[in-house]
Amino acid sequence: MNSQKYYLHPTAEVSSDAKIGNNTKIWHQAQVREFAHIGKNCVIAKNVYIDHHVTLGNNCRIQNNSSLYFGSTLKDNVFIGPHVVLANDHLPRAVNSQNKPKSPSDWTVGNIKIESGASIGAGSVIVPSFNIGRYALIGAGSVVTKDVPDFALVYGNPAKIHGYVCICTEKIDISKGQFTCPKCQRRYQITHSKVNLLI
Repeated sequence: MNSQKYYLHPTAEVSSDAKIGNNTKIWHQAQVREFAHIGKNCVIAKNVYIDHHVTLGNNCRIQNNSSLYFGSTLKDNVFIGPHVVLANDHLPRAVNSQNKPKSPSDWTVGNIKIESGASIGAGSVIVPSFNIGRYALIGAGSVVTKDVPDFALVYGNPAKIHGYVCICTEKIDISKGQFTCPKCQRRYQITHSKVNLLI
């Protein structure tokens, strides 16, 4: 573990090979595996599991009982609600075709990438290998089985797009070529259901 300043609860288990950024807080019974990389100003809540080689950017918040498995990469400012699972196994089995316990040679790891500012609602499952776009909002209890565009609002099982949201979470009217958020005044351009932030 590095010498940067962060808070580690006495019951947390953090590998000496993990890298933890300044001002990050790691709470009760959380586990951070070897070679995980957690950025600055993050909050890792109670009973969170962060697998080996998982990467988190700065200012991420991971809520209670969430599990982020090997193959997960989170950019800055990502919110993970309680009981979220970022999975990594396309073909989950305890044993291989010879009925022997699966080993790394039997396993093709799926990757999940969550872009800056995205929020994943409580109890959601993200299956591999899919990307969650910038500032996308995943409703609670969703099962994500395909890529999610920037600013999209998705929910359900399987999760489907039900609209688009501003950075401040106000709904974006994609029927207009341009949209100015009435709440925060950010401006967006919409082209073929793709939302781009102008200001």
